[in-house]
Amino acid sequence: MSELTGLTLKAALEGLAAKRFSSEEITTAHLAAIDASSALNAYVVGTPEKALEMARASDARRASGQAGPLDGAPLGIKDLFCTEGVESTAGSMILRGFKPAYESTVTSQLWRDGAVMLGKLNMDEFAMGSSNETSAWGPVVNPWRQQGRNADLTPGGSSGGSAAAVAAELCLAATATDTGGSIRQPAAFTGTVGIKPTYGRCSRWGIVAFASSLDQAGPMARSVEDTAILLRSMAGHDPKDSTSIDAEVPDFASFCGRSVKGLRVGIPREYRVDGMPAEIDALWEQGIAWLKDAGCEIVDVTLPHTKYALPAYYIIAPAEASSNLARYDGMRYGLRVEGDNLTDTYEKSRAQGFGAEVKRRILIGTYVLSAGYYDAYYLKALKVRRRIADNFDQAWQTCDALLTPTAPSAAFALGDKSDDPLAMYLNDIFTVTVNLAGLPGMSVPAGLDAQGLPLGLQLIGRNLDEGTLFSLGSALEKAADFRARPAKWW
Repeated sequence: MSELTGLTLKAALEGLAAKRFSSEEITTAHLAAIDASSALNAYVVGTPEKALEMARASDARRASGQAGPLDGAPLGIKDLFCTEGVESTAGSMILRGFKPAYESTVTSQLWRDGAVMLGKLNMDEFAMGSSNETSAWGPVVNPWRQQGRNADLTPGGSSGGSAAAVAAELCLAATATDTGGSIRQPAAFTGTVGIKPTYGRCSRWGIVAFASSLDQAGPMARSVEDTAILLRSMAGHDPKDSTSIDAEVPDFASFCGRSVKGLRVGIPREYRVDGMPAEIDALWEQGIAWLKDAGCEIVDVTLPHTKYALPAYYIIAPAEASSNLARYDGMRYGLRVEGDNLTDTYEKSRAQGFGAEVKRRILIGTYVLSAGYYDAYYLKALKVRRRIADNFDQAWQTCDALLTPTAPSAAFALGDKSDDPLAMYLNDIFTVTVNLAGLPGMSVPAGLDAQGLPLGLQLIGRNLDEGTLFSLGSALEKAADFRARPAKWW
């Protein structure tokens, strides 16, 4: 890890502005780090020529006084974002070889602001997974390891490549997406910061769809302020996305470091689940104490429908996936397996193109949408979703944000839960409510467990109130003073 790859996004932008180094130099340093990191399997497509070309163009802009807010900063892009002329597979064999003729809105805004693309980051297939083991290109390995052990750990999912790349200093920051916790859980597992903004804050246009009413793009980085800087470029109204919110994008970074005195922080009693490790509970209590010391008022709140969130999520998300993935038929793009007739071609292309977890969720989704079961499952899940959102609305009458654990455990070994889908789905127990209600949520690294692995705390905010999360997140970050980094073994 060179001195340049170890910088925060903010420090790198300041260094570029002061001409202490060029974009080409910092990009070259990151490309060298990526070349030496094959054991992590974080990147599935490298774009070194494109990166250097973008870096040189950035240096030219800066020399002429026309630098943008992200000019020269090398970023990693989750493979769910379509990138013009660069293979975009969503971690699936069925999209192997697909090179979009267009750019996603989020990435086009990053390039507009001068960022540099290092490559595409590995992920769970179609973002379906909590451990990055469902990727057609193999699992990502967490750069962190348990003390005294060499077992490969999961970086979380589905944004495992983004999390591992940020933690291992293979990019300054990364784009990610969150459908049920896919930004926040990997952030907790890798000692990084991730925020899922309000649903509709970032355009979904050009992002391969999993569950359209839940998917939301967001940033991952090594500090709260870095995520704020990146989110400002990623967010904004997009007329091409009917769910995009037409709201002003504030300077999120300006909220970092603000006083949180007087803010009311709710502690939901339903998040104290049976069997939760004592370390997680202790960290939660520590987080409460830190916010109290910062001047926050701590209040108890109730979210009574929380216990129904996971089953409701795993009806709604597969149902939407079943609808969205019907377009992959081997005809227009991606994998095509010739059959004896049209139906046979469809069946063979999908059988070979989709992995086991994607097939499982398509089957669940098709079942709950089928005649005779639609009312019993899908419609009921939508009603539960409304109740969950109502619970949050009730909570906001007494508090400004909520504090919870991010995940029910630290990172676990690859293969530990891959044979037990229910155990895997329980990783999302603290995060899915936020997606169901469309709220912003952030994970901040706050400590290490007894094995030396990072643990995160989650902040949940009101609709379009990411600013409060950035203020509280930076207060937690300052109090936790989390400086641990994975020891380099790769």
